[in-house]
Amino acid sequence: MGSGKTTVGRHLARRLGMEFVDLDHEIQARCGVEVAVIFEIEGEEGFRKRESGVLDELSQRDNIILATGGGSILDPDNRRRLSERGLVVYLQTSVNQQLRRLERDKQRPLLQAPDRRQKLMELAEARNPVYEEAAELVVASANIPPPAMAARVEQAIHKHLERERIE
Repeated sequence: MGSGKTTVGRHLARRLGMEFVDLDHEIQARCGVEVAVIFEIEGEEGFRKRESGVLDELSQRDNIILATGGGSILDPDNRRRLSERGLVVYLQTSVNQQLRRLERDKQRPLLQAPDRRQKLMELAEARNPVYEEAAELVVASANIPPPAMAARVEQAIHKHLERERIE
């Protein structure tokens, strides 16, 4: 949340000539309502079930940059699908960066907490180890313009693929 997955992903897809899809936006388009409404009606479990189904479908496409929701990687089946079907990149960010970037955001269900910093710290403690384990490539999400961040990710991907090719 707030790492730049969607913004950087769009720029990266343009740079690489690939299709860009944001998983949460795709779910919203299919359901006709915001993620927050799905959470409200179906709870997190219902949303996660929908999310896994759409992720399974989208991750089978070729030539795609897929920005997943921050919680989708927590499901072992989702991690397996992503790992088997593509290159998993983790845009690593700090809680302070998240707070700054999400300052005006009122839509994210998991941020509807009295103490946003505490909630983000709890999420980071629970999720960051899973992100690091699932990712083939970790790129620090810097406070630079999104096109420059996309260039940084592209460069990291090329280096990673070159190392894999040599091995």
